[in-house]
Order: sequence, then C-alpha cells, then structure tokens
Amino acid sequence: MKSKLVLFIVVAVIFQPIIGQDSLMTILSKEMEREMKELSQQENPPYYIDYRVDDIKSLGLHASFGSLIQENEDRARVITVNVKVGDYNFDNTHEFKGEFSQPYQNALGTVRIPLEDNPEAISQIIWRAVDQNYKNASSNFTALKNRKNRYNEQDVILDFSKEYPVEYFEPVYPDETFKIDKDDWIKRLKEYTTLFQGDSTIFHCEAALSFVYDRKYFLSTENSHIIQNSIYCQVQFMVSIRHNKGTLLPLNKSYTAFHPADLPKHEVIIQDIKNLYQTLKKLQTSELAEPYAGPAILSPEASGVFFHEIFGHRIEGHRLENISDGQTFKDKLNTKVLPKGFNVISDPTLQQFNDQDLIGYYKYDDQGIEGKKVQVVEDGILKHFLMSRRPTKEFSSSTGHGRAQAGFLPVSRQSNLIIESANPLSDEDLRKMLIKACKKQDKEFGYYFKSVVGGLTITDRYNTNVFNITPTKVYKIYVDGRPDELVSGVELIGTPLTMFSNIEAAGNVKKVFTGFCGAESGHIPVTAISPALFVRKIETQKSPEYDSKIPLLNEPEYE
Repeated sequence: MKSKLVLFIVVAVIFQPIIGQDSLMTILSKEMEREMKELSQQENPPYYIDYRVDDIKSLGLHASFGSLIQENEDRARVITVNVKVGDYNFDNTHEFKGEFSQPYQNALGTVRIPLEDNPEAISQIIWRAVDQNYKNASSNFTALKNRKNRYNEQDVILDFSKEYPVEYFEPVYPDETFKIDKDDWIKRLKEYTTLFQGDSTIFHCEAALSFVYDRKYFLSTENSHIIQNSIYCQVQFMVSIRHNKGTLLPLNKSYTAFHPADLPKHEVIIQDIKNLYQTLKKLQTSELAEPYAGPAILSPEASGVFFHEIFGHRIEGHRLENISDGQTFKDKLNTKVLPKGFNVISDPTLQQFNDQDLIGYYKYDDQGIEGKKVQVVEDGILKHFLMSRRPTKEFSSSTGHGRAQAGFLPVSRQSNLIIESANPLSDEDLRKMLIKACKKQDKEFGYYFKSVVGGLTITDRYNTNVFNITPTKVYKIYVDGRPDELVSGVELIGTPLTMFSNIEAAGNVKKVFTGFCGAESGHIPVTAISPALFVRKIETQKSPEYDSKIPLLNEPEYE
C-alpha cells in the first residue's frame, strides 16, 4: 500500500490548465473572477484574493478500558478566504516598526461550503465570506494609510512577496485508498485498552485512531490553480497512573503513517503496550526528582522535540519583522549559532526516513508556493530562515513554508526539521562524555531524557523567552557505576541561547518525532528527525503535582 501511495504522489503532476478538469475548481474560479471584477470598482480595490478549500474526510475511533467510547466519521468542505487591499509594497497587513501591533489577519475562521458541486449554493457562501473579508481589509488599510505619513521607514520591505503562478493537479485518490476495516480497528483498540483493566492505580487509559484525507484546493488572482492530496493516520495511547505519593504520571505512545495498512502489526503494538504498562508500574514507585542543573543526554526523540520547540520556532521568518517578537536570530545571519559540524535543514519534499512516513511532507504550501529544502544552519552557521510570502530585509521570496490549518491565514511554519552532525558519536561515547562532565561539575549523576510528550516555547519580547519540555521517561546515570534509575516529576526548562551554547555533541542514530504543532496559524502536522544530544548543562524543575485520592469504593470486578 505504501509504495502505491508514494508513487501516486510523485507521478500525479499534470502541467495543463486545471479549470475544466475539476468541477469545484471551475466553480471557485468563476466566482473569484466575478468578485475581483466587481471589487475593482471600489475606492480601495483589492490587489490580491486567494481561496483555500480543504475537502476533508476523517475517521476517529476512541476506546477506553476495553470499550469503544467515541466514534466520529465526517466529511466537510472548509473555505478560507484571503483578501488583500493596497499593493505588494503596502497593504492591510502592514506593521509599523514603532507600534505594538500584530499583522492584520482577516480570515473569518471556519466557513463550510456544500459537499455537492452546486454552483449557486457555493457561490452564495463565498460571496458573503469575500464581502466581509474585503470590508475588514479595506477598513484596516484606510486606517494604516492615514498613519503612514507619521512614520519615516528607512527599510522598505514588501508586505507580500511577488511569486510566479503555478498550475498543479493531482487526481482524486481511488475510493479504496480511504477504505479501512473499521470493525477490525474497533476490536483492536478495545483489546489494547483491556490490558489496563483491573488496576485501580490506572486513572486514565485511552487508545485512539485518527485517519484524515484532505483534498486541498488553492487558487488566486495571480492565476495559480493547485489541487493536491494530503493523507495521514495516527494511533495514540494516553495512559496515566497514580504515583504512590499521590500525583498522576502520564505516559504516551504514538504511531504515524500515511495509511493504516502501514502502521505496525497488531502483535508489535500489543508488545509495546505491555512494555508501556511495565514502565508505568516502575514510575509508580519511582523517586520524585528534585530541581537539577548539570549534564544530560537527550535521546533522538527528545532532541527532536527540543529542536522543534526551541530552535524551529525561532527560524520562522515572519517573526523577524514583528516588533512584538523576541527575534532571537534576527541579527545572527552568517554567525555561529550551533556547534561546529551541526547542520539544520527543513525539507517538506521528504516523504520518508528509514521507511517511516513523514507527515511534514507536502508539495505546495498553503500560499501556493512549492515547498523547498532549506539549509537553515550549515556547519554551525545560520544561513537562512523559513519563509512564507511575508518578506524580510534579507529574504524577499518564499521558501514554500507558508502553512495554516483550515480557517487560518498562513504564516511561516516548520515542515520536516532535520538535525545532522558531521562528527557523530556512539551512545557509549556520549555516556562517557556525560560521566566525565558530571565529575568535572562535581555531580553525583547526570540525566538521560528517554521520551517526552511535548513542549512549549515563548518567543515574544513581552514575556520571558523560555522553553518548557515535558519528559515522561527520565533516568539518572550515576557516576559511580550504579544501575540507571528511573525518576519522575521532571520538567526540562531554560532559555534558548544558553541551551544552544551548552550543546557539545550528537549521536550516530537519528529517529523521527511526529507531532501536530500549534501556533498563530493553527495546528499543522510536522516531524523532526534528530540524533541524540549531549548537553554540558541543563536545568530542570519539578512537574506540577496533580493530587489524586485513592477511591473510596472498591474497584469493579473483572472476569
């Protein structure tokens, strides 16, 4: 199944006019032409309009303690309209450098259009959405124009980059692509969660399957017409156990692929869940860690989350001209930001890594620009940023990283973030470096962060620029040779530049972390591919404690 899907994506390009091949695109194009013609008669005519339509089929199944608790099967068509008034140099999204403001966003959120290709019904809904978007954009442009003479802007940067129009078409996936044995998956999810029955210390247990097929339409008044497919599925396990001292400890595991047929075999998942349960029982009696500052090793999965949160969001280009942002790397182009030999790449064209599907893949971004591989850091030196169509002083064109959830307007976002080292070390060598650094810093132990559930970072300048990563499996590695010890209640915290300066080495095995990243333009699928990292000094704090009382009632009896 996997090879067919990949082949389908690769060979599906047809460079010929799309209008006429797809009835929905034909309807959208005619309505856009009509609206642009009529609005051109206004005092402040739009210079640009685009539509994004996401035609989404989705299936969601959730089970808990051996029973199905939720089943959702849906199809929806969502349109996102973007109207820009003014011109490429100065439009309704302009931000003056002397003001605290955010670039104006004039999307109306989730607007559904009919599932049937009914021209009258679809045009009626789009007409109202465009009318309201235009009114908002025109009003904001007038207000900005009236303030323009008060500012003497030295650097003239376009508000919207000029790009080439694109024609791109992928056929609809065959019906069997979205076919799934729902009854079999319900049975499997029930079986997975049955493994946690009968243990009164398990407070939460859920297994979920989500499967999404999104046929994405993009068209603009620049004569771009793009139809492409996005498909992915994910199985997640979310379990929490009561620690002996009362706090709740979560542990998660997930699997991701383009299609359910490419997920691990049932027997493999069963064994993974059994291992998950054994880890939970160990966590139940583990030491609740105290705050710590000292050497640490981050596993490849933990390093992937670290780089996504701490580094990745700070190379998103739209932040560099936003005066409310901390602009960590704004003036650091062609300077050293990571150790020598480190490379960072963002590559939305990469579909797989070591036979694992990458859901950060796409052909064209949500502004109609082809996704491009970007060498962000080369040999430790910062070379580029991830660009949408909002230019900066240094970069005037997009790198195809303008991304958004349906109902949001795009900004520059990550795709597949890849971290490489020219001088990788074995796990044994990293461990030796950790122990040596612990002795030098007079530490009894160092930390090994095995797995994490996610993280967050703050990039604006009106709050402290910190990060917080939530590990779920953390081990103490003792200097004196004692066995590694599992601990709990640890949160990895710090400030970005200090953390970057303490990275010293990387491992020789890279792994994939898959997630859904939330930011200004909504939630989007991303992946990070990273080796393990040795960090000379990290800082941790205690996790919040969620006190859970032992139930007064006896637990139910199970056969």
